[in-house]
Amino acid sequence: MSFCSFFGGEVFKDHFKPGIYVCAKCGHELFSSRAKYEHSSPWPAFTETTHEDSVAKREERPGALKVVSCGKCGSGLGHEFLNDGPKRGQSRF
Repeated sequence: MSFCSFFGGEVFKDHFKPGIYVCAKCGHELFSSRAKYEHSSPWPAFTETTHEDSVAKREERPGALKVVSCGKCGSGLGHEFLNDGPKRGQSRF
């Protein structure tokens, strides 16, 4: 599976089959379907990455938002929203 499609709607938002979501550019493993959950955003939502080096993060807004990119090729993946996950204290990717 590739991770994001920004044109024509997000095809993986309501996709909940078991598997691994990978970077569309280089195939690097990013997220597991086990970490995916339903969210009101138009994109898939995850609570954690597959590996420690799956993504790179850069702080955009202190304490609230981080820019996320592929940990291998640097392709942009969106944001990590701090303390916005399904459980208290969890982040949402």
